Amino acid sequence: MNTAARELTIALAGNPNAGKSTIFNALTGLHQHTGNWPGKTIEKKVGHFTHNGFKLSIVDLPGTYSLAAYSPDEVVARDYIISEHPDAVICVIDASNLERNLYLVVQVLELGVPVIVALNMVDHAESMGMEIEKARLARLLGNIPIIPTVASRGKGLDQLLTATLEFVSANTMACNCEKPTPFRVDYGKDIESAISKITNTVTANSVPMNGYCPRWTAIKLLEAETDIVKRIGEISKGDLVLNAAKSQISHLEELYGDDVDIITADRRYGFVSGMSRQVLKSPSVKRETFTDRVDNIVTNRLVGLPIFMGVMYLVFRLVIDVSDPYLNWVDSVINGPIARGLSALLTSVGAWDWMHSLVIDGAVAGVGGVLVFVPGLTVLYFFLALLEDSGYLARAAFVMDRFMRVIGLHGKSVIPLMLGFGCAVPAVYATRTIANRRDRLLTALLIPLMSCSARLPVYLVFTVAFFGATASTVIWVLYVMGLVVAILIGLVFSRTFLKPDENTAFVLELPPYRLPTARSLLLHTWENTREFIRKAGTLILSISIVLWFLLNLPWGVANQRDSYYGQFSAAIAPALEPAGFGNWESAGSLVTGFIAKELVVSTLSQIYTGASAEEEAVPMTVSEEVLSVATSFGEATADAGRTLVSLIPGINLLGTEEVVEDTALSHALRAGFTNLSAFAFLVFVLLYIPCIATVSAIKQEFGWHWATMSAVYQTFLAWLAATMVFQLGTLLGYG
Repeated sequence: MNTAARELTIALAGNPNAGKSTIFNALTGLHQHTGNWPGKTIEKKVGHFTHNGFKLSIVDLPGTYSLAAYSPDEVVARDYIISEHPDAVICVIDASNLERNLYLVVQVLELGVPVIVALNMVDHAESMGMEIEKARLARLLGNIPIIPTVASRGKGLDQLLTATLEFVSANTMACNCEKPTPFRVDYGKDIESAISKITNTVTANSVPMNGYCPRWTAIKLLEAETDIVKRIGEISKGDLVLNAAKSQISHLEELYGDDVDIITADRRYGFVSGMSRQVLKSPSVKRETFTDRVDNIVTNRLVGLPIFMGVMYLVFRLVIDVSDPYLNWVDSVINGPIARGLSALLTSVGAWDWMHSLVIDGAVAGVGGVLVFVPGLTVLYFFLALLEDSGYLARAAFVMDRFMRVIGLHGKSVIPLMLGFGCAVPAVYATRTIANRRDRLLTALLIPLMSCSARLPVYLVFTVAFFGATASTVIWVLYVMGLVVAILIGLVFSRTFLKPDENTAFVLELPPYRLPTARSLLLHTWENTREFIRKAGTLILSISIVLWFLLNLPWGVANQRDSYYGQFSAAIAPALEPAGFGNWESAGSLVTGFIAKELVVSTLSQIYTGASAEEEAVPMTVSEEVLSVATSFGEATADAGRTLVSLIPGINLLGTEEVVEDTALSHALRAGFTNLSAFAFLVFVLLYIPCIATVSAIKQEFGWHWATMSAVYQTFLAWLAATMVFQLGTLLGYG
């Protein structure tokens, strides 16, 4: 323990939907960072803050129902506790689902670490008529602190931190299982005897346990957990321990006629069940809760799907209509004061013409063309966080389960597919929660068909340019089209080379509906928006600079069409002619889109509007620039407010006509596209080759064969669909 330096590391563990992330966000706020666990692709969150003179590092472990090592999330959570030795583990449990949550608490206690229980959502439990004897529960769990909290309202968090620091300070031993009166589950005479014989082997032979609690290790060896068996086999004299475990396993299986892991799990569940009955008082008649009443409607077999589609349509209306004034404001700031200021600065220092062009036509046009759409993405992230934190997204997965069955997929595939609307990369890794490899693979091949947030800037710029007031409807159609195509492709794959080999039940927890806190929504929104801006400042800036050079080489080329990039793009453009956009500009943007879909907009911005900012420059003083930016922001806010209110039926604050303004790029695109070819282009962007990060994720999970197949089949599918849209539209007279 690091009390000398007054620095402590505390891990947060808990079931999904128990409020663990809410507590993490409430404690750490913006002082957190994300990454990946060493050797893993699962997200790692760590936050830092100071409390009562202690410097605390809070590690948010993946949400999991147990530590049985059946999934990567469970392995990560368990390995962190046993390998990194945090000073304490706070187990966050849902008070209204006490028995289910206590199973994880018991498993963490068996690891031999200091544990504090945050009895969260006690208000919800009380509203259901439940009473929990906290003092008795604390005694049954080995006299550990039990702190009631309502994390969504910040209640009990100070008491939780104070109790944690006091408990850690009093707990001077590194391993609880070495104490005279440790917490332990009684597995019965025979299994306890086997555990003792294994631990005695460890003691008698002075086997170095590398920080593992001997009792817990003995239980895991009896349960034949593969990774623990391997680790013990690698340490000095570990073979003696393994031999002792094998002998006891044979004896117990002969005695009980069943696998030891099933017997121990049954005893553990029995222990938890008995403990729950002792401390929990529930009403004899179950009350119908608010969640029950809402679920009777939104999960109804007849109206559940239309409600889901309606909710998503409303979200896209909000994304387009409410963010549009801010989109135009950002566009005017980037192509106005920022471009003019940088241009003046470069001129004042005597920068070469090519350097001037690199900064303005390359960096500003490329990065700025993407940053323009940050307001729309921010609104999207906000409402997705609202739907998730409120509990509705889980219902959406439940409603969509029937369609997953049609294409031969396990119901759990819905969750990774829905994650694909945010980003396909974590969605591919999320398939690890699916037990069957065939289901994981099919789900991963369908995920890139979901419209990820990186495609939204492309949708925005084209729909604003060509479809005006109906832009939100067109975007909604594209999202639905992705779902429909995924279902059709799933039908084909599941009836050919990926036939289902088993049909397992879909088990999905539906958390109670909750009112999300403003703090939680803002944190979720900021995290996602920050990541997008970070990408714009690194990857997109780098590619924009490289692209500028390719558009200007051979050096001094007068026409970008004759540049190296233009020549390459022109060579592949004829293949896109049947789809209606067979020009080198479109082809070039699709090539860079393979690196990141946002680069489609960045590339088009450089090609079409690279030099426009300087030509339109109007001399202004610094004070005039600042006043102009502030005034236009106020106007954008007022317009957004009027638009938001006008979405209410019967209210119109926008006048008789709703005008959607152009960005500079939207206006320029009309020279190269018609309405029909623009829609065909959007269909192509929706379906074509996933970004390089997604292809890499599929390769890492399933190998190069399937990653290559994903890239090839989607590109062909995109060309076929876009060609059909354009040719059919032309025949019907829409060309």
